[in-house]
Amino acid sequence: MDDQINDKRIQRLLGSSDAELLCDECFEQLDRYVELELQGRAADEQIPGMRPHLDGCPACREEYQSLRALASR
Repeated sequence: MDDQINDKRIQRLLGSSDAELLCDECFEQLDRYVELELQGRAADEQIPGMRPHLDGCPACREEYQSLRALASR
């Protein structure tokens, strides 16, 4: 198997070593995060911990992807 794929799987299992939001915090900030991304602004800098959470939480990642797709129309 590809080492990069294995590394991503291991990181998802272990979680990020960076500061990470909780699910409640993620849902509270998700609209703002997507808006910042779509405006081309530094969303990860303005909402620290969001990206590591989205990388490790399938439920929040799915919500993010749906919102991003809807907002991109």
